[in-house]
Amino acid sequence: MTGYLKKIWKTAILFLMSGAIMAMVLWLYNCPVEPILYGSLLCMVLLAGAFVYGYFRFRDRELMLTQITKSIPLELEKLPLAEDKNEAALQQMIHELNRMRMEAEEARRTSYREMADYYTMWVHQIKTPIAALRLILAEHPQENKAALAEIFRVEEYVEMVLGYLRSEDMSSDMKFSECDLDKIIREQIHKYASVFIGKKLRLDYQGIQEKVLTDSKWLGFVIGQCISNALKYTKTGEIRIYLSESRPHTLVIEDTGTGITPEDLPRIFEKGFTGYNGRIETRSTGIGLYLSRKIMKRLDHGISVESEPGKGTRVYLSLGRSRAELF
Repeated sequence: MTGYLKKIWKTAILFLMSGAIMAMVLWLYNCPVEPILYGSLLCMVLLAGAFVYGYFRFRDRELMLTQITKSIPLELEKLPLAEDKNEAALQQMIHELNRMRMEAEEARRTSYREMADYYTMWVHQIKTPIAALRLILAEHPQENKAALAEIFRVEEYVEMVLGYLRSEDMSSDMKFSECDLDKIIREQIHKYASVFIGKKLRLDYQGIQEKVLTDSKWLGFVIGQCISNALKYTKTGEIRIYLSESRPHTLVIEDTGTGITPEDLPRIFEKGFTGYNGRIETRSTGIGLYLSRKIMKRLDHGISVESEPGKGTRVYLSLGRSRAELF
């Protein structure tokens, strides 16, 4: 109602002023009062009718435009017929802007596909010389211990690039099944075994008897990222992996590392955010936890973090999901 009144108030005032002027002119010419009142009454009835008709028409158009706004850009063809040339020109501008937006969006998608194809090809190609270099260095493992550790880091970053590219369109690369959680965890532990040994960190993992409805490859990627972060920020102590007793179907990855400051904790899942620890650990990219939350959301799982500076960090991976939810 307020919007309609704002639209017509000038016209209504002009109409009332015109009626008042006409009534005054007739009165000055000594016309009988009854005809003047009768004419004024008819004008008021006409004004009220026009007001009611205009309001309902205004409300219907407002509702229609609201619905169209919610479905832009799919239903621009459902715009109401223009009432005048100005409105027709505005609708033409809307259609033209939408066409330009769609062209820009298609150009962006094409550019991204080309970039993704290039980097995917690069990742697969770079794996060959990395594997060859690892084999060469492995001939004298004790002498090349530091170099092998750096090769492992390179492989880790290459896998992160590939995971980042694939995460943009995970739907075509996801396969849900009932997976053995213990097997997924042990694969990631084996992957990082050399880092545990190199940093002389203790691993506390007793095995888990748990089945999870998930994609084993993507969940393994997330668990690997969590273990990698724990190893990166833990200088001494241990890393524990266990099922939470208070949170059903929740995997916990706990470390005794540097922890996360309270001001950084709300932002750790932001893309590119490294925080205080990241500025100290110059190799931090700020991508791992961002990817982990993105992947867990696609898997319909949850991820959260609790931490205390100087005492360590706990990452909670909520894996509860019923079989029916798969469909």
